Amino acid sequence: MTYKHPLLFKALCYVDGHWVHSDSGHSVAVHNPGNQQLIGHVPLLDQPQITAAVDAAHRAFANWRKQSLDARATILRRWASLILEHQEDLARILSQEQGKPLAESRGEIAYAASFIPWFAEEARRLYGQNIPSHIPGAHLGTLKEPVGVCALLTPWNFPSAMITRKAAAALAAGCTVVIKPAHETPYSALALAQLAEEAGFPAGVFNVVLGEPQMAMQTLVQDSRVRSVSFTGSTRVGKLVLQAAARDVKKVALELGGNAPFIVCADADLELAVKVAVEAKFQTSGQDCCAANRIMVERSIYPAFLSRFAAAVRELRVGPALLGEQEQDVDVGPLMHQASFDVTAERVADALHLGAQRLVGGEAHALGGLFYQPTVLADVTPQMRIYREENFAPIAGVMPFDSIEQAIELANDTEYGLAAYICSNRLDLIYPLIRRLDHAMVAVNGVKFTGHPIPFGGMKASGLGREGGTEGFDAFVETKYFCLHHQGQF
Repeated sequence: MTYKHPLLFKALCYVDGHWVHSDSGHSVAVHNPGNQQLIGHVPLLDQPQITAAVDAAHRAFANWRKQSLDARATILRRWASLILEHQEDLARILSQEQGKPLAESRGEIAYAASFIPWFAEEARRLYGQNIPSHIPGAHLGTLKEPVGVCALLTPWNFPSAMITRKAAAALAAGCTVVIKPAHETPYSALALAQLAEEAGFPAGVFNVVLGEPQMAMQTLVQDSRVRSVSFTGSTRVGKLVLQAAARDVKKVALELGGNAPFIVCADADLELAVKVAVEAKFQTSGQDCCAANRIMVERSIYPAFLSRFAAAVRELRVGPALLGEQEQDVDVGPLMHQASFDVTAERVADALHLGAQRLVGGEAHALGGLFYQPTVLADVTPQMRIYREENFAPIAGVMPFDSIEQAIELANDTEYGLAAYICSNRLDLIYPLIRRLDHAMVAVNGVKFTGHPIPFGGMKASGLGREGGTEGFDAFVETKYFCLHHQGQF
């Protein structure tokens, strides 16, 4: 693969302003999920090297926090400009290692860049308070201060955007960061590090490390100098991160799994509902914590919805993002792992065994490899794995409901509480549904709802805290209260 900016394709970790190899020579092989071909090897740092990244971030924090907001914002904006300037190269790196269609990758790069100027500017509003005093002769107030070194643990499904959404907030607030990306998609993170270096971040402020997963996570999370941990990934691993962080009572933000309900009411615009459902389910090959996993349709329009939805899914084009250097015009890429492929086949088999009706797909794709057919299963029931489990795959389960009360009960019948979708034109239905759904984010009559100004995050087993919006600073700042006793009058 050729790039206009060849230095973006890095195969070294980035620590204290230097590009480093593994002292032990250990590395991880990175493969293109679209064709199984080897992309390259990236070093796995040893424990002392990961600790050295924390050392560097800890040293750099003292000066970075003292920089003026304007100085930090200038570097952040330069970083964002460089990301947009090299959007095409970054998108090709992303598609090569993650597999998503190039159009989706371009969208992710733009999405990733959008968080940086947002937080650079929003940091100006990290206001303290002047508190009317209840103590004679005292002035009371609060300050917002950066917590210190932050460990950012990011996933493979959005390998660029999940870094900037976390790092931009932490860096703008005056923190320093050590980023550990997923082994499957390290090149996107390292490309962002190259651009961070070009943008002028001082040594130690921005670090990217890889290591054996459990060791790297424990080394970062259990280091007492790391004061905040932000993790995006599975609920199972998120619980382990939370347990490890509890030892030092660190600030923790967790963005975990989802099992999003998609409720289609009888009054909905059917054509719009189908369009939104297809996009909400099949983007990123369904490998999205906000994907519409359980599609619930009011019974009076259930047959019509099924017919149109199945027809739309049949039209989805499946294939690799790139064939050589050439972009492919596809909608759905491969799954990320063989394990993901296998469990997808198991869930489909389980649903069919328990009575689901296969309308579209339901088998390995003729392309072979990690490609699975976009699938629609009708008459799904709560007994099926496709209903109970988070489906990180292009498989859609559809079921009817008879009343709004039943829809709410089904929608909330999950340990997760991240995203939910509603299709309806009746405000008397929409607003009560928004209030009664045990999901932290609700989209109505559309699939796009994320972005830099909104508080992204989940309830229940879907996580703790929020990313983006003004709430995105919460994991990276402390509120300091002061009581200043004085003589006389100010």
